[in-house]
Amino acid sequence: MKTQDIFVLGLTTFALFLGAGNLIFPPAMGLDAGTSLTSAMSGFLITAVGLPAFTIIVLGRIGNTNNLTKALPKWLGTTFWVLLFTAIGPAFGMPRAVTVAYEMGIQPFFKSDHLIAFSVIFSALTLFLAFKPGNLVTYIGKIMTPALILLLCGLGLSAFLNPLGVPATPYGDYQTGAVTSGLIQGYMTMDAIAAVGFGWVIIHAIKAKGVTTQQGIASASIKVALIYATLMAACYIVMGYVGATSSSIAEHGVNGSVILTRYVAGEFGHYGQWLLAAIILMACLTTTVGLTNACAEYYQDTFKASFGLTATIIVVLTCAIANFGLNDILKVSLPAILVLCPVAIALVLASLAASTLTVSRLTHTAVLVTATAFGTIDAINILGKMPKELGTFFADALPLYNAHASWLLPSLFMLIATAAIGRTAAAENKFGRVDYRLKTANNE
Repeated sequence: MKTQDIFVLGLTTFALFLGAGNLIFPPAMGLDAGTSLTSAMSGFLITAVGLPAFTIIVLGRIGNTNNLTKALPKWLGTTFWVLLFTAIGPAFGMPRAVTVAYEMGIQPFFKSDHLIAFSVIFSALTLFLAFKPGNLVTYIGKIMTPALILLLCGLGLSAFLNPLGVPATPYGDYQTGAVTSGLIQGYMTMDAIAAVGFGWVIIHAIKAKGVTTQQGIASASIKVALIYATLMAACYIVMGYVGATSSSIAEHGVNGSVILTRYVAGEFGHYGQWLLAAIILMACLTTTVGLTNACAEYYQDTFKASFGLTATIIVVLTCAIANFGLNDILKVSLPAILVLCPVAIALVLASLAASTLTVSRLTHTAVLVTATAFGTIDAINILGKMPKELGTFFADALPLYNAHASWLLPSLFMLIATAAIGRTAAAENKFGRVDYRLKTANNE
C-alpha cells in the first residue's frame, strides 16, 4: 500500500473508534485523578488504546477476521459473530451513539424534546454515508476525520494555553492506586470488542487497496494500528487534562459530558456549545457509519445478504431503539457487552497463539468457554448484582476480581494448557490443528 493510503486508513480507524464515550470518559477520570493524572493516564492508555491496537494487529496477522472463530464449531463461531455485531450495532453501540449525539449536541439548544426527529435525520445520514462501502475511507478518512481533528486541536490548545484551573488532590481510588484505577477505567471503555467488529472494515479496506498476501495485510495492519494509537492516545491525554483542570467548575462524581460542557462554556463562552456539538456529532456519526458497514459486511460475507438491505435494516432498528432512551438501552444491552468483551479478547489471544505456533482446535473452544464463565461473574459484579457473601468469596478466590478481570488468568491458563496438548501427536489426531502463521507471497 502507498504511504498515503496507510495514513488515510489510519485516520479512518481513529474516527471509527472515536465515539462520544471516548470523549467523555477521560475528563471524569482526569478530574478524579488530579495531580496523579500522569500515573492514571499511563494505565488508562495501556488498556483503552493498547488493547484495541493489539486486536487490530492480531487480526491483520491472521489475515482474515473469520479466522478468529474458524477453529470453533461453526454454530458457535456464527453465534459469537451475530451476538457481537448485534451488540455493538443496532442493539447497543449505534443507538447509544445516536442518543449521546442528541443529548450533548442538539438538546442543549432546545427546550422541548426532538429525539425522534433527530434520530430519523441522523440515521438517514448514517445510511447515506454507509450505502457505498467503497467510499467509506474517502468519506471518513479524507473529509470527516481531518475536520474532527481540527476541532479537537482547537479545544486541546485552549485547554493547555489557558487552563481553567489546576489539578487538585487525587480523589477516591486514585489516591493510592492511580495506575491500577487507570487500567480498570481503560478496560471499561470496552473498545477491544469494537476493534473486533471494526476489524472487518479495516481488513476489507486493506484488501481493497490490492494487498492480498497474509504478510502484506499484517504489515499494513501494524502501521494502521500505530497511527490509530498515536491519535487516540493524544485525544485521551487532552481530554484527561481538560478534566484535571476542571476542579474549579466541576465536582467529583460529575460525568464527563457535564465537565466538557462547562469547560467549553468557560473557554469559548456562548460559542463553546457549538464547538462541543460539532465535535460530538462528528464523532458519533463516524462511529455509526463504521458500525453499519462492519455489521452489513459481516452479513454479506457470511449469509450472502444484500449489503444495502442489511444496512437499511440495521439503521432502521438503530433509529427505533434509540428512542427508548440511553438508560433503558444500557439496562438491556450492557450485560451482553460485558460478557462479550472478555470473550473477544480471549479469542484474540488464542488466535495470536495460533499465528505463532500450531495449536489444537480445542484451544479456541476451551478459551471461549472459560472466558464466558468468568466474564459472566465479572459482569454480575460490575452491574452490582453479585450477592455480598458470594462477592466476598470471589474477591478472595479469584485474582483480579476487584479489577473486573477475573477471566484473564483462567483464560490464559486454559490457552497455555490446551496449546501444549495440541503439540502432541495424539491431540493433533484427535482435535485437529490450527495454524495461522504468516505466509509470504511465495508460499501462501
